[in-house]
Amino acid sequence: MGSEAEIPRKPRFLCLHGFRTSGEILKTQVHKWPESVLQMLDLVYLDAPFPSQGKSDVEGIFDPPYYEWFQFNKEFSEYTNFDECLAYIEDFMIKNGPFDGLLGFSQGAILSTGLPGLQATGVALTKVPKIKFLIIIGGAMLKSPSLAEKAYGSPIECPSLHFLGETDFLKQYGMELIKCCVDPVVIHHPKGHTIPRLDEKGLETMLSFVDRIQNMLLDNK
Repeated sequence: MGSEAEIPRKPRFLCLHGFRTSGEILKTQVHKWPESVLQMLDLVYLDAPFPSQGKSDVEGIFDPPYYEWFQFNKEFSEYTNFDECLAYIEDFMIKNGPFDGLLGFSQGAILSTGLPGLQATGVALTKVPKIKFLIIIGGAMLKSPSLAEKAYGSPIECPSLHFLGETDFLKQYGMELIKCCVDPVVIHHPKGHTIPRLDEKGLETMLSFVDRIQNMLLDNK
């Protein structure tokens, strides 16, 4: 066994963007993070399957096109095109995988929080390897009762990193999500519903998380 066998590989994450944005926009947002973090991860960005059906909050900040993962009612309790969204993600993972984890922001984060449980209960992603890690930015739980029962009926066991913004309108829901996780690590930041830059403490927390999941991949070879 040479020393090369000891080099951990980069954890590979499928990155799911926010509502009515795009993979390219998420990439721009994530690239606010230091190179010391980005060089440790293999990040793959996917556009959601449905073109935006209304105005995007990022118009005038980021160029179109904009996409959405699924549609929902005013109470966020009923979803449209959710099954199609799951099939679309699974098809991409089959063709471009394998992936170790999911990174999600906003609608992409909400979707990501549900996928490990939906996978474990046989509802989604049954043809791809188990999701091992989550990075959740501005996230919450799925609110559709039928989906939530399957997604969160058991605790989320995979290691997860959560970004909680002090003025994020989803903060309270993000805190509820963390209670459903067995192994959560939390980065608090003073901003709102956004992907923040990393301060010294946040950077240290994130590097420690990435180092740990890299070593888990090494141990599971």
